[in-house]
Amino acid sequence: MKKLKEYPFVRKIGLNRIILVGVIILMYLIFALVNSTFLSYSRVLSTLNYVCFLGFLALGVTFVIATGGIDFSIGPVMFCAALISGHLLTKSNFPIIICLVVAVLVGMIFGVLNGLLVAYIGIPPFISSMAGMMAAKGVGSVFTKTQSVSWPQVTEINGWFRNLISTRIGGIQFPTGLILLLLTAVICAVILHKTQVGRYILCLGSNKEAVRLSGINVKKWEMLAYVVCGTLAGVAAIFYVCAYTTVQPGLGDTFNNDAIASCVMGGTSMTGGIASISGTILGTIIIAVLQEGIMAMGLQKDYQYMLTGVIVVVAVYLDVKSKTSKN
Repeated sequence: MKKLKEYPFVRKIGLNRIILVGVIILMYLIFALVNSTFLSYSRVLSTLNYVCFLGFLALGVTFVIATGGIDFSIGPVMFCAALISGHLLTKSNFPIIICLVVAVLVGMIFGVLNGLLVAYIGIPPFISSMAGMMAAKGVGSVFTKTQSVSWPQVTEINGWFRNLISTRIGGIQFPTGLILLLLTAVICAVILHKTQVGRYILCLGSNKEAVRLSGINVKKWEMLAYVVCGTLAGVAAIFYVCAYTTVQPGLGDTFNNDAIASCVMGGTSMTGGIASISGTILGTIIIAVLQEGIMAMGLQKDYQYMLTGVIVVVAVYLDVKSKTSKN
């Protein structure tokens, strides 16, 4: 393994990224052998739709995990944002543009609240995120009076927003959502790895006390990570309703696990200080392919939960083992 890492190509791309790409190709081959329709364009498009909204969730939580924190509220926050904005659109007849902005603002508000609780009040991230998760479920349910919300179809009035995730060009559905996700990922990567803000966030995960003693306002930058996470959860809400019509209150928990699993698989350390945006995107694709493959095999989604749990345990074990060997 050490000799393999010394090859120029491997050192440039990264062994973890190469392994992730290999896993994606292997999964596609296995699922295609089991079900020949798995490689059909409709299934590929369905997979990419899942990648889009989950990718925004995973990108956001990458910033939080990089600081050494955690956020289990992102899934319910996404649903809360989709419920509130969808209710304003379908019941109060708000303009679609305002509703989309509201979705992002709802996510941002939860990000600000989580950041205040963790950075300024000193509540442990696990507790604050659990509180945020319950609050998001409650707010969404109360706002819609426990009623589900159905967003308009692409052929209906105000249904043009669905073109954000896929647009028909020459009779073929083009995955515009994937392009927007990749552009966002590039911006996140530049911020995290090429700016002073990103260096502060990563340093918080490595040694918060050392950062504080160097005169840096650790509270501000730690809070910023949660604000970014919440904002991207609001963006994820838009892409979720682009892909799926109905949003039900009280749900969203499972997407926390998928997003966090994507980050950990991609090389982001659960103890903080190390993060990979490109790895997060590849991890998201693996989760999406796994979900679509299990559906193609005619199995229940429970199998995805089981496999995702195993993936997270293995990824965390490898992370811990890697850090132990370096020490």
